[in-house]
Amino acid sequence: MNMLRHTGLAVAAVAAAIGGFINVAPAAQAAGDSAAAGGTAPACIHRMVDGTPDGFSVYLSNYCGKTMRVKVIVDSGGDSPCFTMSAGSDRLWYYTGVFGQYGRTVTC
Repeated sequence: MNMLRHTGLAVAAVAAAIGGFINVAPAAQAAGDSAAAGGTAPACIHRMVDGTPDGFSVYLSNYCGKTMRVKVIVDSGGDSPCFTMSAGSDRLWYYTGVFGQYGRTVTC
């Protein structure tokens, strides 16, 4: 009887450990996703978003007075690469897709 009790405790401990790991894994994944994209780009990065027949375009202008690294986040679609924009530069990026919508512009 004593052996069954110890085996039961061991099984409970293993189950708790596995359950704890499963509960931690999504949080770690969420932290990795948010770390991949920086915070919202400052207001000195001007954005102009226009719809196109097959998606949208984003015209970015860097008025920050220094080099900035930014990317466009697309909701329900693939994001832009990280662009290095020198002070005073402009960049036009096109998204082509049915489901994607402009989300925001972030630093990277």
